[in-house]
Amino acid sequence: MIDFSISPELEFARQRAAAFMAEFVYPNESKLVEDEGLPADLEIDLQHRVQALGLWAPNLPREWGGMGIGYIGQALINEVIGRSVIAPRLFGNAAPDAGNAELLLIAATLEQKETYLRPLAAGEVRSCFAMTEPEVAGSDPTGLRTTAVRDGDDLIINGHKWFISGAIGSAFAIVMAVTDATADSHTRASMILVPTDTPGFNIVRAVPVMGSGGVGGHCEIRFEDCRVPVTSLLGELGQGFKLAQARLGPGRIQHCMRWIGAAQRSFEMMCAYALKRQSFGEPLAKKQTVQNWIADSAAEIDAARLMTLNAAWKLDRGDDARIEISLIKFFGARVLHDVVDRAIQVHGALGYSKDTPLEMFYRDARAARIYDGPDEVHRQVVAQRILKTFERDF
Repeated sequence: MIDFSISPELEFARQRAAAFMAEFVYPNESKLVEDEGLPADLEIDLQHRVQALGLWAPNLPREWGGMGIGYIGQALINEVIGRSVIAPRLFGNAAPDAGNAELLLIAATLEQKETYLRPLAAGEVRSCFAMTEPEVAGSDPTGLRTTAVRDGDDLIINGHKWFISGAIGSAFAIVMAVTDATADSHTRASMILVPTDTPGFNIVRAVPVMGSGGVGGHCEIRFEDCRVPVTSLLGELGQGFKLAQARLGPGRIQHCMRWIGAAQRSFEMMCAYALKRQSFGEPLAKKQTVQNWIADSAAEIDAARLMTLNAAWKLDRGDDARIEISLIKFFGARVLHDVVDRAIQVHGALGYSKDTPLEMFYRDARAARIYDGPDEVHRQVVAQRILKTFERDF
């Protein structure tokens, strides 16, 4: 029997999160400074309020200060959080910190967890994830050129990274680097923990982007004889690609549900504005085109939500959800873009202005089709895996 009901505990958590958003998040959106975030004192105060409500870090288990609510629970809470660009940091599960914390949970030693995960999970520090390089396609991390060469008890890192989100002000980076150039493509690279104050960790610039930026920027970094102890290796040697895949799956659930939250808020704004805005003697809501946009948006948001919850359900069961996760990545990104685009069109010049969150949602929606794997790669992956099931029948 299929049951679409939500447990009372999760429903109560959603209601508390929604109430917090209404009272403390939406009223403070105007205080956001792009690339810098909210004023530090305000952000810390709101984070403490979230922690007091028991809503901190929905992606982490309770023993690490999180909610411990599984993937479906994370999905439901992230839909609420996704309604505002400032909310993820306030709830302790902003990227890339959330993904890094999850990676540390599964791969770090006890000492590494105390050094890196403990303060990260508590929101005391920020982190970044250094994988993407300008010289190679970001969709294929097997071609990375950054190297980490062993020298006695140390690893010496050299390479060039960019679009490293949150690097400015972060305490440490998880760096993907080639540790064995002779190995096969999927075991060449490893992950390494690098404190950002290590000599040779050089932030070149924050790359200007069309999206809402984000705390710490999207940075270009050069590693120049950056020396760290061998004990900084995260997980096993040569397992970087495997760990990267483990990190991205749950992260896509969170991203996709936040996109649904942004799309849902845009949809609600579109409906409300269409009812009150008069054009040629009647509300915009009377226009057939606007009615079509509303109907299409409702269907697409509901479909994306159910698809994402299904993927989360599979992960909670320990099932293989690779097809489902790729499906929600490219489908959810398209739904976000299309719904926000329609909402802007209904709002007209107001939607194009910064007086509503729509223009920021729209800029972020374009990036959603690129990060965590471009849409085209996910479509290819889905098609290849589906076709393999048919090949067995011929």
